[in-house]
Amino acid sequence: QVQLVESGGGLVQAGGSLRLSCAASGRTFSSYSMNWFRQAPGKEREFVAAISWSGDSTRYAASVRGRFSISRDNAKNTVYLQMNNLKPEDTAVYYCAAEVGYRDYAYWGQGTQVTVSS
Repeated sequence: QVQLVESGGGLVQAGGSLRLSCAASGRTFSSYSMNWFRQAPGKEREFVAAISWSGDSTRYAASVRGRFSISRDNAKNTVYLQMNNLKPEDTAVYYCAAEVGYRDYAYWGQGTQVTVSS
């Protein structure tokens, strides 16, 4: 059982930066790959970034590669998403999800809003 809570969203101008955090509770957090997804109004939820349980492997959507960085601190039960050079098209609700098996995103946070102005 894992509970996830996102924070760090807000309003930022294009070209600015935000750092999202996802705080987890649960004794098995360190064994899960962690993911960030996002969903814009009227759009399908899309994958953003992922990180392995050890933090030694990461994966990014093409739209954010080179601008976003995912990291984790298992001692703090927290995963981060550093977002740089933000664009208006990054505007969305951002969710973190714990991957307990292959494509099995069993646990989700409630999301945090990111709004990027032109």
